Amino acid sequence: MEERLAEGWGAELERWVAPFLARLRRKAQRHWAPFYLKGLILPGERKSIEPMAARVAPADTQQLHHFVSASPWLTAPLEEELVKSADRLVGGQDAVLVVDDTALVKQGRHSVGVKRQYCGQLGKRANCQALVSLTLARAEVPVCVGLRLFLPEDWCTDAGRCTAAGVPEAIGHRPKWQMALDEIDRVLASGARFGCVLADAEYGKAALFRAGLGERQLAFAVGILPTQKVYPADVKLAVPERKATGRPRKHPIPSAASVSATELIEAQPETFRSITWRTGTKGPLKAAFAARRVRVADGPVATGGQHLPGEEVWLIGEHRATGERKYYLSNLPPDASLETLAALIKARWTCEQMHQQMKDELGLDHFEGRSWRGLHHHALLCQLAFAFLQHLRLGGKKRSHPARARAATEPEPARDPAAHRGRSDPRAPALPTLPAALRASPPAVNVAG
Repeated sequence: MEERLAEGWGAELERWVAPFLARLRRKAQRHWAPFYLKGLILPGERKSIEPMAARVAPADTQQLHHFVSASPWLTAPLEEELVKSADRLVGGQDAVLVVDDTALVKQGRHSVGVKRQYCGQLGKRANCQALVSLTLARAEVPVCVGLRLFLPEDWCTDAGRCTAAGVPEAIGHRPKWQMALDEIDRVLASGARFGCVLADAEYGKAALFRAGLGERQLAFAVGILPTQKVYPADVKLAVPERKATGRPRKHPIPSAASVSATELIEAQPETFRSITWRTGTKGPLKAAFAARRVRVADGPVATGGQHLPGEEVWLIGEHRATGERKYYLSNLPPDASLETLAALIKARWTCEQMHQQMKDELGLDHFEGRSWRGLHHHALLCQLAFAFLQHLRLGGKKRSHPARARAATEPEPARDPAAHRGRSDPRAPALPTLPAALRASPPAVNVAG
């Protein structure tokens, strides 16, 4: 280990981690945190306690285990410092904040929050934990700034299981979209700068989530379900005349009926244009997009249970080369171009690549403890390790401008459609493995793939 640390990054880690250590109250905590980070960063198939201790502190397995699983250090001060560090690296008005979740596959029923639920990593329902994730990204360089365990409702009704896993009494079941809004408030309060919030349909389908972003005056581009009801942008509301008998009508009547997002955007197939949003490892990445101004049916409930028109937004449709069709809403201004909308929508992929790297290279899903405290300590330390590696990849200095990394390809109209090729996620560029990136002088990130 000492030979590897002598290659340069060990000394830089000591300098970089100093502000985080200053947020820990106890000397023992400040002592063991760098050991745990080094264990996560150094090569090794497993990043659970015993294998990491064997690499960084062979005689101190119990102390390292106590530090991550039992020591009562608070995550909030370090999370605040992480947001500040991430903002220095990638923050700015041209940055995006990506809301998503990632699953940790687990066996048994005693690990905190574990439940049979949809697991994106496996593409099916499986026994897993789900973490709501926030990623600050700029010029396709991501830094994870939030990981929070989603606690299923059946866990919250099982007091014995919660007590055994050390779930704080104040923690109850909250939908993922509400957790995401709370996390957005946290990173904003810590000084994160970004121009737009991105999320998939798991979050975008919730009208309250979209309304929450609007109330915070945040721009967004989020996925929605094909069945989402919308009105044409020019819909008018008329107050019906009062009849001589009966109760007066409480709600105005729309001049047009609401229809599904699919029906409205697909009614004009000629408006779809092929857009290139980025150059991947095997050439330009393309899909056909169309956009139309609409008013979402998320206003007050009128007669018959139908929602009245809400705010005017963009409805975007995407036709992928695979035949898959996706739909999105964005509150960008009416003069936003189709290329801008497409590029924003596709910027969300950075969090998926980051989640996979954190699992494959830093052992995010290797934690073998069952407790609430241990899981969140481990998840935060994985975030710190990843942020440090991004710091190294960007030259080990504060970034003042995204030009330090190669910018993403400017979206442009494409002359012909092209099918995605290569890996299962064709949007993801081939990135060097994280430990390999440390063996030489820190390279700049190849952000465009």
